[in-house]
Amino acid sequence: GARQRTDLCNESLMLEKLPACGKSFEEMMKRVDSKKWCNLTEFIMYYDNFTQCTEREANNASCFWPNPLAEGFIMGIHKQFFSNCTSENVHWEDPPDEILITLILVPVMLTCAMITLVVWCSKRSDIL
Repeated sequence: GARQRTDLCNESLMLEKLPACGKSFEEMMKRVDSKKWCNLTEFIMYYDNFTQCTEREANNASCFWPNPLAEGFIMGIHKQFFSNCTSENVHWEDPPDEILITLILVPVMLTCAMITLVVWCSKRSDIL
């Protein structure tokens, strides 16, 4: 049978090891121009290494990942590097009336045409 894991999460060990992940991430982020810190494509590999490190350290301390303590640490890193990366609110607008009317009328007209075709074909079933 499967052996049930009975290890308890060693939170103090995990909290002791996580800063090494943050330090490594900080060193890698020094290679990226700080003006590009909001562009994920510029540092995605570094961030992937960081998350793998935090997961590994949590697992080594017999803790599940993510957990509230690890998430708190990760949020601290986010605040340190990405606090200026606020998403701009997108202002959605309706398309111009001409386009909106076209987008509404085309499906309506196609639906009417299909219904007409079905009715016409069903009345002419004696020929088909």
